[in-house]
Parts: sequence; structure tokens; C-alpha cells
Amino acid sequence: MTKGSYIAERARYLRIAALTISEGMQSGSFRSCFRGQGMDFDGVREYERGDDIRSIDRNVTARSGRPFVKLYREERELTVFLVVDLSLSMEAGPGTVTRREKALEVASLIAFASEQSASPVGAVAFDGVSGTVFRPRSGKDQVLSILTSLDRRKPSVAGTALGNALAGASRVLRSRSLVVVISDFRAAGYEKPLGILARRHDILACRIASPVDAELPDAGFVPFVDPETGVRASFATGSTGFREQWERECRESVDRWRHTCLRRGVSPLVISTEDDAVRKLSLFFSSYRPGSARAYQGGSR
Repeated sequence: MTKGSYIAERARYLRIAALTISEGMQSGSFRSCFRGQGMDFDGVREYERGDDIRSIDRNVTARSGRPFVKLYREERELTVFLVVDLSLSMEAGPGTVTRREKALEVASLIAFASEQSASPVGAVAFDGVSGTVFRPRSGKDQVLSILTSLDRRKPSVAGTALGNALAGASRVLRSRSLVVVISDFRAAGYEKPLGILARRHDILACRIASPVDAELPDAGFVPFVDPETGVRASFATGSTGFREQWERECRESVDRWRHTCLRRGVSPLVISTEDDAVRKLSLFFSSYRPGSARAYQGGSR
């Protein structure tokens, strides 16, 4: 990774910090949700007394005139796939950490945790278009290649191609995987591809938020700019009514997003630029309950 890059400067810390996340991914109900649940067809053999009749291969049985049952091999690997938003809206954010930097931190922690648990990991980043797709593979070199690509990628096209990136993940992933979508979800038209992806895979939707999303300071007239369109406007942050409306619209936006996720079987998680990402992710994975999506209520709105 390049010298002076956000990930490279923190790589040693992130790799160590990811140990606690890796432990959560390998233990308890989260592991039971994945390990040994996927099954690959591995051949047939003749039926024996005591075999489950539901496993009979009707085609082979019909051709041979004798009953045969299907054999399966367990998939014991947890494949992880990262969908990372690096659009212009992710560059914004007050304080010392932007949404983009927090997204890179979250992606790095999950990638390093996957490496430590010997899980194949893949990724795709996007801004106004989808970038290079890394098909899932195991190993340190794979993780470094993914993180280097994420760290070096700069927004090249305005907009947010979240829907296209999700559709691309559906085409790439063949076996059941954990898909982690890291974005501010300031996009439209992603709901349908998100639902399609969730039919075959478990999805964690990680919404990167900024404190100013939910609460504005009383600072008089403040200039704002939309990083995607370049539109500029000034708002009266000194107005109590304006600040209350801002906060209300933020809460409603997050509530709608959570509802969208849960209705499609996706687990939503909000991580603020001021949050301890290690703690939030560790608590999420250690408290994961298989079989249904749920929202982790961890403090951020």
C-alpha cells in the first residue's frame, strides 16, 4: 500500500484490532449460521435401509431401475464479500475522520478478520460506476490487494452506483456468503438488487454516518454544498425550528432505511465517524442470531 495512505498508516493496528472481530465471526451462533450449513452435491450411491427417502435421486433411480440417493459435501468456509462506497458524498464529514476513512477502516477490519479466520474474501468498490471486482480468495496477498485498491481509488464519476455494485455481487457469488455493504446509502434504486442478493446470501448493511447528519450546531447562516451535484445553499442553523426539522428528517431517513433492510432480510448497522468501529463490529458479530435479520441497537442513530 502507498506510503501515507489511510490504511497503510494504520495497518498494524487494524490487523491486531481485527482479532476480536475474527473471534466473533468464528464463535457462537454466528459461526453456526454459516459453518456446515451450505452443501455441495458430491455424487450418488445405492439406497440403504435407514436412508432418508427425500434424498433419493429420481433421475438416476429411473435410469438404473434401482434406488440411489444423493450425497453432499459440507461447505465449511465462510466467504466474505465487501461492497464499499467511495463516492463523493463519502468524502464529507466534520471532525478528523470522514465517512470515506471510516468506511475504509470498517472494510479493513472485516478483511483482516476474514484473513485471520482463513475465510475467502472478495470486494468491489464503487462511486458513480462499479470498480474492479475481486473474486473471493483466501490469503494475505488477496487482502492486501483489495485494501490497496480501495485506498488508492478516488471518485472519478459523480453519483452512487450502489444498485449496480449489488447486482454485480449477485453475479460473482456462487455459494452462500456474508456480504458487507459499507455506504452512507445516499442513493436511489438499490432496494430491488439488495433484496435479490439477500435471497441467497446473508447481508450486513453498514451505514456510515456523521454526527452532523443528526444534529447541527447553532452557528448562524452556514454554507452547504452537495458534493455529488455541486449545488450550494446557506441554511439558518441558528433557527431552533430548522435544527429540529433537520434532526427529525435524519431520524425518519434512518428509520426508513432500517425498515427497507429488515423487510428484505438484511441486518442494518449504523457506525458513526466518531464510533469505535472495532467495538461496534465485535458486538454485532458476537450477538448475531441466525435465521433472521435484526437491527443492532448499539448507540448511533
